[in-house]
Amino acid sequence: MARNYKKIVAWQRGHELTLEVYRITQSFPAEEKYGLTSQLRRAAYSVPVNIAEGAGRETHKDYLRFLVIGLASLNEVEYFLMLARDLNYLSPENHIEISPKVNSTFATLRGLMKAVKKEL
Repeated sequence: MARNYKKIVAWQRGHELTLEVYRITQSFPAEEKYGLTSQLRRAAYSVPVNIAEGAGRETHKDYLRFLVIGLASLNEVEYFLMLARDLNYLSPENHIEISPKVNSTFATLRGLMKAVKKEL
């Protein structure tokens, strides 16, 4: 029952978001390298990682469990981006630019979760 995670739209969006997070955090202050920069990057890549790991699981229940973890990580990403904006590490323009990517990832991941729940 393993799925090809690279074909899952939610994974694709999560991967794109992760690449964008890495791009924008390059300009964060050096003193945040092991703080906010690291936390934001880890939360970002946790989204597609959990989708990929769940896709390799045998049961829909296990798959859904990893999707829920990915959704929680996406909530972290959203908050860390807001914090970075409020600390002036991320410009309001960059925050406005990345927000639709976050929202799109939320939407596709929730849609995937809904489809997997139907299969239960």
